Amino acid sequence: MSKRIIVMTLALAVSAGSLFAQEAKPAAVSETSAPAPRLTIVEPVKDFGTIPKGDKLDWAFVIKNTGDADLVISAAKPSCGCTVADFDKVIKPGQSGKVTAHVDTTNFAGPIAKTVSVESNHATVKPYVEAAPVGFVRYSMLQGETQSQSLTLYSEEDEPFQITTIESPDEWVKVTSTKVTDEKQRVAAGKADQNQYRIDIVVGGLDARIGPLAEKVHIVTNSKHQPDYWVSVTGVIRPSVRVEPSTVNFGEVAPKDSSATRLVYVRSSSLTTPEALKITKAETTVPGMIVSFKPTANKGEFEVTLQVAADAKPGDVQGDLKVYTNDKVNPIITVPVKGTVKSAVAAAGTKSK
Repeated sequence: MSKRIIVMTLALAVSAGSLFAQEAKPAAVSETSAPAPRLTIVEPVKDFGTIPKGDKLDWAFVIKNTGDADLVISAAKPSCGCTVADFDKVIKPGQSGKVTAHVDTTNFAGPIAKTVSVESNHATVKPYVEAAPVGFVRYSMLQGETQSQSLTLYSEEDEPFQITTIESPDEWVKVTSTKVTDEKQRVAAGKADQNQYRIDIVVGGLDARIGPLAEKVHIVTNSKHQPDYWVSVTGVIRPSVRVEPSTVNFGEVAPKDSSATRLVYVRSSSLTTPEALKITKAETTVPGMIVSFKPTANKGEFEVTLQVAADAKPGDVQGDLKVYTNDKVNPIITVPVKGTVKSAVAAAGTKSK
């Protein structure tokens, strides 16, 4: 029984991580008509997206035996001590097993790469549909921005390769495919003279959801061996403007108290042009409050001051601070404000005690 080796590469990062599998160069195998196992990796691409330092990551490669003899996994060898691999030793024909990797990111920062080498008696491991350079895309942007990334889909099928359907997970994830007709734009992979497709994935816009991205684009093809191909879409979409604090509660306060003045900071999230953010006006619906604003020494940062007026009437107050900006996503920023204004007599009585 011949031994083959598959190299499964686990790519991790504190900002993002990916997991994918590929076939290593096999040893020679004599041609035979005897029953033989066939190893198929069900999901060869796994992208962890954004992860904090110190997370414990676990991922199981699902391996299916599509042959007609037992698939025997003899070893799973991690590239370093931080990756521990568990695996199912025997997978019957038509059944699935797992090779699981465990990674502790405590001692890492930034993009890192780890590998797990799996030895088995498989006959062949052949992806019939694959993407170049990789089967995932990653984005980092502000809400309202758009970014585009591309990959090329190719095939090892004999029949003319075609994409039949593309399913996008969200309206703000737009995917288009274009058949590659220029020989210079073809990737050096797949069957010669087979069709290749450029996949353009545009993410973002005014409706994009703020937070981490963890989506999948479903590409359906006419491949008889591997009709479904999934492209992981990961990364993060940050708010274009940050406000601190997001609410203001004065509590019980008299006009002359030091706590009768509160500051709200409005900051641009742009790393390239923060100075583009401008505040045009600030006002409040809270009676007895005075509002002013000014830029700070930091680019793209403004200080908004809320002050209880000297003639503010005693009692509970509630309303909003409204800050008007030139930001296309957040033209009006609303900050809830509440509190209780004490009378001058009550304040004096409190101090005399």
